[in-house]
Amino acid sequence: MVFSDLFFLFVFLPAFMLLYWTASAVDRRLLTRRDSDGPSHLGRNIVLVTFSLLFYAWGEPIYVFLMLISVAVNYFAGMMISSAHHYRRATLIAGLTANIAILATFKYLGFFAGILRDIGLNVRVPEIALPIGISFYIFQSISYLVDVYRMEAPAQRRYGDLLLYISMFPQLIAGPIVRYTTVANEINNRIVTAADISDGIFRFLIGLGKKVILANQFSEIADQFLKNGLDSLSTAGAWIGVVAFTFQIYFDFSGYSDMAIGIGRCLGFHFNENFDHPYCSRSITEFWRRWHMSLGSFFRDYVYIPLGGNRAHQFLNILVVWVLTGMWHGASWNFIIWGLYFGLIVVVEKFTIIPWRRHIPRPLLHVYSLLLIVIGWGIFYFDDLGRMGVFFSAFIGHAELLNDFTAESAIFNHFWLWMAAIVFCMPVRRLCASLPGRVFSHGSATALNISLASRIIISAVALIVSVALLIGATNNAFLYTRF
Repeated sequence: MVFSDLFFLFVFLPAFMLLYWTASAVDRRLLTRRDSDGPSHLGRNIVLVTFSLLFYAWGEPIYVFLMLISVAVNYFAGMMISSAHHYRRATLIAGLTANIAILATFKYLGFFAGILRDIGLNVRVPEIALPIGISFYIFQSISYLVDVYRMEAPAQRRYGDLLLYISMFPQLIAGPIVRYTTVANEINNRIVTAADISDGIFRFLIGLGKKVILANQFSEIADQFLKNGLDSLSTAGAWIGVVAFTFQIYFDFSGYSDMAIGIGRCLGFHFNENFDHPYCSRSITEFWRRWHMSLGSFFRDYVYIPLGGNRAHQFLNILVVWVLTGMWHGASWNFIIWGLYFGLIVVVEKFTIIPWRRHIPRPLLHVYSLLLIVIGWGIFYFDDLGRMGVFFSAFIGHAELLNDFTAESAIFNHFWLWMAAIVFCMPVRRLCASLPGRVFSHGSATALNISLASRIIISAVALIVSVALLIGATNNAFLYTRF
């Protein structure tokens, strides 16, 4: 089940919200009767955990137990870190080792076994299915243990509350990676206002539109050239295919993040932003400050800085982080190459682009950044190195044809799709939100009414068009659920 399924939109989510708000009303009544300041979120938290487990079990019922065991391990580790005085560091190391072992077993065991077999060792390559979202919830578990160890947040005294944090379905299978410190206080102390619900619904529908109206359409174009038409690929087709994938992965992942943030907002959780218009960047360094920000901040705070950061072995630390970033995305050589590719660019930029950026024309910096980003997505797309070689050969002009009818049709038949993608890669939503306040006096009734009417119209259009496109759709999976 994903957020853009019709079943989720019209059955799962309405049923959840109905029971959640009913439980919320019960919690408030019980709190009033008790006349105390104790926990008032028991009912709604039970509903949220139940539906989160059901959401996860919908696709992989067996691996629900793996997540429950993982949460139990982290729960006891967190309690020991919080209470122990002499063994805090050892407990932290043991907890981190357990989390990494779970991730390595299910995600990387087959990859490393394949490497050993390729070098001549008689090793059987195990076939282990990858649990959905394991990279996300393991990283959140690591965040919890480290934050408790650093005394930046208290350890959870109730297993159910930690389970809620780890399993919360809005961010469970494709992020963003929610740091424990971000939501620790909101687990049992959150208030939902009408503004939260309004903003949350609007944000969710914006994300739905990104995914269904834009990402799904670009997915078909990208697959037409990069997956199905690779053997007869022209140079123009290679460029069109990888640019289509560039738009697809952005609108797919940022759309999911918007939906996750929106649902979280309706529940009283304030997740951090995960994207900040990354294709507007003027360097690769800036791009990675704007793309998948929750992953970047995780590696910065939990890997890069502990390794020494900028103080010692900076360049080695950068490369280590980027190799790990590549491997986090998948157990395949192309992801390692992809990570090293961007890591080396970031290192080179520290001596070139970054110090002289003010003296270089902005359009040139944008072109430079977009070109390297597009090449990076070409590496990212192909987990088969042979097919990657075929693609890049055509990409640089070593193809039988420079252009063909298929490439031209992909541009002209989808002209308005390409235009919409370019526009919505820019901060157009931010501009539109501030426009009524600029035209009329900020905070005036007219500005507020125009803003509200605009939101209602945009939300209705996004929902109607998305539902129409989802009926009979066959290509609706989120890319990042496989990581």
